[in-house]
Amino acid sequence: MKNKKRARISYPRLLAGGFGILILIGALLLTLPIASKSGQWSDPVNCLFTATSATCVTGLIAYDTFTHWSMFGQLVILFLIQIGGLGFMTIISIFAMLAKKRISLRDRLLLMQSSGSMDLDGVGRLIQRIIVGTLFFEMAGAVLLSIRFIPMYGWGEGIYNAIFHSVSAFCNAGFDLMGKEGAFSSLTTFNSDPLVLITVILLIVIGGIGFLVWSDISHYKCKLKRYSLHSKIALTTTVVLLIGGTLFYYFAERGGNLAAFSEGDKWLNAAFQSVTLRTAGFNAVDQSALSPAGSILGCILMLIGGSPGSTAGGVKTVTIAVVLIAAFALSRNRRETEVFKRRLPDGAIRQAFAVLIIYIIVLFTSVILLSFTESFDLREIFFEVSSAIGTVGITMGITQSLSLFGKLLITFVMFFGRIGGLSMVMAFSEDRPKPHMQRPEENILIG
Repeated sequence: MKNKKRARISYPRLLAGGFGILILIGALLLTLPIASKSGQWSDPVNCLFTATSATCVTGLIAYDTFTHWSMFGQLVILFLIQIGGLGFMTIISIFAMLAKKRISLRDRLLLMQSSGSMDLDGVGRLIQRIIVGTLFFEMAGAVLLSIRFIPMYGWGEGIYNAIFHSVSAFCNAGFDLMGKEGAFSSLTTFNSDPLVLITVILLIVIGGIGFLVWSDISHYKCKLKRYSLHSKIALTTTVVLLIGGTLFYYFAERGGNLAAFSEGDKWLNAAFQSVTLRTAGFNAVDQSALSPAGSILGCILMLIGGSPGSTAGGVKTVTIAVVLIAAFALSRNRRETEVFKRRLPDGAIRQAFAVLIIYIIVLFTSVILLSFTESFDLREIFFEVSSAIGTVGITMGITQSLSLFGKLLITFVMFFGRIGGLSMVMAFSEDRPKPHMQRPEENILIG
């Protein structure tokens, strides 16, 4: 009986349960008077919203992180960001390794799915690389950001700010402490500062390309031909989105949102916008002033997100690439779907289409529901839901004004965006008894 009960705890349930418990603990801690600068109890709904946003590395906030939360509250948020970015199962494995406990076969399978590894024997090594790589990149980012923050805020506050923003950027969370420069200002104070923006760009990209890609880069260096098919697709899609997004935003916004900047700063902010809109949630320009074209592209980039097995959310780059490649192959009546001289499995293609369709259903359902309860423009609502489901965290300024229902719905969407699509597909792909008979086949019209 025990074995049967144990077998029923699938990866999606374990992941959702783990994140759910972590969010509730974080929300309870944030409600405490010690967590707020005023020393008062904080609203439970806003605390749940904040804890979900931090754990799901989103960045949408009901309170300004600097002006509302005390040092204790900020550290709780930072802790949730770090765990949420690395992944629940990765954290469990770290504690298991520290305790020198053997990781069971079942736990290895869960870790393989959580970290994005496709090699059962290499899970332990990949987890070690994740730990070392995370510490290295976060500390390197903190050192670079300290060059700017220490002269501005002094040694203690400068180093603390550098560490907080480095962790938040690497985990693609988008939380910031720049409320000292103006509530909800994010990185707008530094929109002409190449050191800060380029450092944050690099941290976001490195955190968002995926742990499996790290492993290939570390092992094969510049020998791109030896990379796994996954890494090739992830890197190619990421480069195309970064370059394409930068060019689009430069030409779409150079006479609008970027008009006041110098030529160099226009390109810098266009690149920053292209990066942060896919995964991170920092903003260096006013998002409510985006052109209609910029808003539409922003929603698309937010829905796509980062790469599988990374700190980022969204549908994922590899998923979108597989859908597009398969659609192109089908349109040319090809029986096989090939890329980089490799054939994509039919199961992977079905999963990619399933993930995309599930995300689109949740996206449009949430937009329709919020359109009933909120008084904002459809563009603002669509942008907000896209930001939540892609766990991005950028807003057009409506987050704090959402109704109780609106905040609870966005809380659910953030939670779904972090674990939903992957968990749904994995739940569908779990082994089930196959029927002994096949139903008769009948043709239908398509298109």
